[in-house]
Amino acid sequence: MAVLQILTIGHPMLSRKAERVEKIDEALVRLAMDMVETMHRAPGVGLAAPQVNVGKRLITVDLSVGEDENELIVLVNPEIIRAEGEVVCEEGCLSVPDIREKVARPYRVLVKGLDLEGQEVEIEGEDFLARALCHEIDHLDGKLFTDRLSPLKKTLLRKKLKKVADDGIKL
Repeated sequence: MAVLQILTIGHPMLSRKAERVEKIDEALVRLAMDMVETMHRAPGVGLAAPQVNVGKRLITVDLSVGEDENELIVLVNPEIIRAEGEVVCEEGCLSVPDIREKVARPYRVLVKGLDLEGQEVEIEGEDFLARALCHEIDHLDGKLFTDRLSPLKKTLLRKKLKKVADDGIKL
């Protein structure tokens, strides 16, 4: 496995909609495992393929940050089929380092996708798991959590976001 470079805000890949995965092959499985390694080393609880400069609909989520292998979720072509409730909580992102802001997300979601063997799976998540799944699926649609902030909040953060973007592009 390899640790991949995580793109930061300002990189064009992060604002593009990712393409559906048509075939689960060895290269995709290797990418997923590299994403898991990258996510754990960061450390983070989720990672989407566009964050490592791959425009495919693939996410990894692990609320235990590598402590419990049973908590690892890898989903190909995930989609939210049901969302309920709403909770506002502070959120951060590996692609937006050092910035945390309150974001509204569904309290409960049902997500459908494929596992790495091509089998359809459904994941029901509540609270933090629901938030992580929604956050990573947003990445697949070219959205960062900062896109969900109010215009006023974005204005207040503009200078800090620009610095993160400028620093990230130099990598």
